Amino acid sequence: MSVGPPRQEGGNTAGKPWFRRWSRVPRAAYRLVCFPHAGGSASFFREWADGLPEAEVLAVCYPGRAERIGEPLAEDLPMLARDIAGALGEFADLPLTLFGHSMGAPIALETARALEASGVPVAHLFASGSRDAPLPEAAQEPDEEQVVVEELLSMGGTSHDMMDDALFRELVLPYVMGDARLYHGYRMPAQPLLRCPVTVVTGDRDENTDRRPWTSLTTASVAQVTVPGGHFYLTEEPPHELLRAAMSAAGQTGTGVPTAIDGSRS
Repeated sequence: MSVGPPRQEGGNTAGKPWFRRWSRVPRAAYRLVCFPHAGGSASFFREWADGLPEAEVLAVCYPGRAERIGEPLAEDLPMLARDIAGALGEFADLPLTLFGHSMGAPIALETARALEASGVPVAHLFASGSRDAPLPEAAQEPDEEQVVVEELLSMGGTSHDMMDDALFRELVLPYVMGDARLYHGYRMPAQPLLRCPVTVVTGDRDENTDRRPWTSLTTASVAQVTVPGGHFYLTEEPPHELLRAAMSAAGQTGTGVPTAIDGSRS
């Protein structure tokens, strides 16, 4: 699923709630920035702060859903990423580790590129629901709701009962369709190369992975890890130990004690 050449300017990030943060960790070793899948929202990562007490977890709030339901949907993936990178500047006092799942993987990639271009280092990039493989041929952007719904159902991204609910479809389908267009319309440039290590995480039963030539997208190391499960393996078994091991190997461990702040927006 890959859209036109990226625009060079970014949008206005002022006053927009780009992140959800459910706890502050005074002695955190790093900040983990989580990028949801297509049709997903920041709440997908709500429980991750409990599983990773050494990290301060930020989940990205895409426009057009949840608390940002009144805003226009993003139409340009690199521009969206540059806006996220701009909003992350105030959080760069700790090492930034990016975790993107499915559509979140290329958004995390472009965010990492934008951060590094601005002089902000990225400690590690985790590309989940992806695979180190050649880019597939560009697919036609989906224009039929039912096609996108069936794809989402086949991946386990939602249930038939929820998709049969008229109110759910009315609220959710517009941004599910918008995300599908955003993802399918993205045309990944080969440059600039990242300088951070990348870990690619793939479910062993996942037939719907994002595919990118990760080994050619960074000058640092790339690890491919296969875990049990399908495309949404992380709903049943979040890869907390995998993240902890990778960050510990990089010397980023902490003893912080999370302090709940009831879903603070940042």
